[in-house]
Order: sequence, then structure tokens, then C-alpha cells
Amino acid sequence: MSIRLRLTAWYSGILAVMLLALSAAIYGFVYFNTYGDLKERLKEQSNQVQLKPSWNIDGTVKLNLVGIQAQSLYAQIYVYSEKTLIPSINMENLGLQFKIPEQDVVKNQQGFIRANYEGNPFLIYQMSIDVTTSTGGALPAVLQVAAYTGEQDHLMQNLQNILLVGSFATLIAAFTFGLFLARKAMSPIGNVIEAANGIQTGTDLSSRIVYDGPQDEIGRLIQTVNSMLGRMEGFYTELEDSYATQRRFVSDASHELRTPLTTIRGNIDLLQKIWEMNPEESRMTEAEIRQLSIESVKDIADESKRMSRLVADMLSLARADTGRTFDIEPVALEPMMTEVARRASFLQRQADWSVGDLSQLNGKYIVGNKDYLQQMMFIFIDNAFKYTPEGEVTLDAVFYQNQVGIRIADTGIGMDKDEVPHIFDRFYRADESRGITEGIGLGLSIAKWIIDEHGGSVEVVTRQGEGTTFVIWLPLLFAPPLE
Repeated sequence: MSIRLRLTAWYSGILAVMLLALSAAIYGFVYFNTYGDLKERLKEQSNQVQLKPSWNIDGTVKLNLVGIQAQSLYAQIYVYSEKTLIPSINMENLGLQFKIPEQDVVKNQQGFIRANYEGNPFLIYQMSIDVTTSTGGALPAVLQVAAYTGEQDHLMQNLQNILLVGSFATLIAAFTFGLFLARKAMSPIGNVIEAANGIQTGTDLSSRIVYDGPQDEIGRLIQTVNSMLGRMEGFYTELEDSYATQRRFVSDASHELRTPLTTIRGNIDLLQKIWEMNPEESRMTEAEIRQLSIESVKDIADESKRMSRLVADMLSLARADTGRTFDIEPVALEPMMTEVARRASFLQRQADWSVGDLSQLNGKYIVGNKDYLQQMMFIFIDNAFKYTPEGEVTLDAVFYQNQVGIRIADTGIGMDKDEVPHIFDRFYRADESRGITEGIGLGLSIAKWIIDEHGGSVEVVTRQGEGTTFVIWLPLLFAPPLE
């Protein structure tokens, strides 16, 4: 049974009980008021009955029944010892006679009874009395005063029918209307079920439940479900992106490792072949063999260094993926940047190296890790040297509001604007740079992670053939650290 049907059944059941109680109360109120007045009249007339003895001409006792004021009431007296029935005049005229109760029954059960004579309903009040004779004796008798209740019974029957039919019609209407309202109120739940089924079957998580009703419990439920769907969509998208990045990472890492491994394997095979060759059969001189061996060992060393850098970079990115952080402390900018500028001058380069005025960094601090900050600076500077075969690479600093910007500019080959959104992706290298410069495409990804961990941002300005400018924005620490 559905919830809306159960709710409708519960409310209909409660309504049925309430209607039953109300109908019973109305029926009882009308019943007691209608028959209560009639019973009071019967009792009153019974108390007004006076019995006076008189003598018939034939010498028998005659009892006169006096006190019945209205013709709508009927009365009779039955004297048990004389077996004499004395009816009221209207009963004589109608030939009506009530059933005579046993004498013991009347003494023990005085009160009202209902009787039906010739299809006519009566309410009878009977009581035990003593009839005084002419000699002063007392004869036991029963007095019965009755009223015709046809109109009252018809009224109560009509009232009962009205209450039953009205209650039943009200209950049917309430059930139908309640079922309609419950279906309308619970219809958004069907949308929730469809959305949940969509999630289960793996369909589009971008769909939302449309609801324009009041913000009641169902409205809040739908709002919560929509929020949950939004979060699930975000998590699912992040998970898909993570899987795609992982697959691309493994593919690119395998590709990058395959080249140095192939080079190392080829040089080792060459060395093995050279040194296993019989000197008498060799066409090379000893000096040529020695020179070829040195070149092969140098290639092996270079490729080993490249693999070491690749593994180190991959470990750094793995640390970033696992959410590991590093220790931070206040870092003085001027001595750190001066050291970076000095060490950068020893890097392999063809372009000129120019350092701006770093004295403006005096007394300025940032919160971070000095080693990682220097690593990030060297990544940008080394990239600038690689992609600037001739020209100039410049390092300086600028300020904006509460941030310091470390600016690294070159006059190298630059990039196309379509490449800028991807330069921080792992293993990404501009097409024109592939095969021209050494690198594996992980440096800028590591640099971006370091910048993010320091709460900073990076700005890129580039034009193909005119060079590239990186500005690393880092938040300043206003108060100098305590010594």
C-alpha cells in the first residue's frame, strides 16, 4: 500500500470515528429531548389521575378515571382482584386495549415500556396503584398511561437516515478528495524516486527535481535532494576527472619512461657488444672503442638523471594528490629572492639573466615553506631559460594591495592563447616545444600545487613569438615575525 493511500485511509478512519461520534451525539440529543418531554408529560398525567368510587344501578362498583387532559394520551386501569379494566374514553372509542402486565412484574419494574398495537407505536408508563372502594378498602391495580409516538419515531428514523447517508457521503467525498490531495502533495516524491532511479542506473546527474510548491517538509526534502545531487554531480565529475587524469598520468609516465629506458637499454647492449667483440676481428681502434664507450656511458648517465627527475616530480605530485602538506613559517622575501637570483645565474642558459630591484622586498614577509617556494621559483626560471634561446629573462617584484607579485618575464618563443589553460596540466607541453627542449611536462604542475598550498595565484601573459610573463601572487604577512 502506498503512503498516500495509507495517509488517506488513516485520515478517513479518523474522520469516520469523528462522524460516528458526532452522529451519535446528535441522535442522542434529539432522542432525549424528544422522548424526554413526552415521558415527563406521561408521568405528570399519571400523578393527576384521581379515582372516585360510584355505584352502578345494578349494584356493581364503577370507577371514574379523571385527569387525562388531552386526547393525545391514553390511559387504562386494571384491578387485579376484580379483573376489571377501566379504559379512558378515547381508548373506548378506538377499541384500544394495552397488554395487562403481571401484578408482580408491575411492582418490581415500574416505568416506561414501548409497545406496538395494530402497527401503531406507543410509549407506555405503567405504575402500581391502589384503588379505594366505597367501603374504604384498597384494591391492587395497575395504571397505564400511553402516548402515540408515530411522529416521534418517524422523526428519529428520518434523522438516523440523514445522519447515516450524510456521514457516508461525507466520508466518500473526504476519501476521494483526500486521495486527490495526497496524490498531489506526494507527487514530488515520485520525482525524487525517478531521480534516485536515475542515479542508480547511472544516468545524467545534472538533472534536478522541479518543485514550485511551498517550502514545507516535502519542499525542504526536495531542496536537500537537489543539493545532494549537486554534490554528487561534483564528486562524480571530480572522480571522472581524477580517473582521466590518472589514466593520462600513467600513460604519459609510461611514455616518458620508455624513452630513457630504451636509450639505456640500447647503450648497454652496444657496450656489451663492443666489449665482447674479439679485438682481432674488430674494425675499430682501441681509441675509437674507448670514445664510443664514454659516449654511451654519458648517454646512460643523462637518461638516468632524467629518470631521477621524473620520479622525483612524480613523487611530489603523488604527495599533492594525497593531500599532504608541508611545514610553514614566516619567510623573509628579500634574502630568499636574492639567493634565488644568485643561484639562477648558474643555470644552463643561452639568454641574458637580469634581476630587478629586490631591495623593495626588504622587511616583507610571507607565510610558507622556503624550500618549496625556491623550488617553485626555479621551475619558472628554468622554463624561461629553456624556451628563450636568445634574448633576456628578467626577475623582479611588484606589489598590489596586500599581495606581492614575483614576476618572471622572458622574450622567448611564447605560447598561443589556446595553450595557456593547459600549461599546468601534467605532462602537457606545447606542440612547438616537443622535441626542441628537454622536459617531461611536470614542472609547472608542481609549481601550481606549491602556489595553491601557499594561498596564492599565478597570472600568465604571453604571445607567440614575443615571450611569456608569469606573475606569482602571494599574500603578504603584514606584521614581521618575532625574533
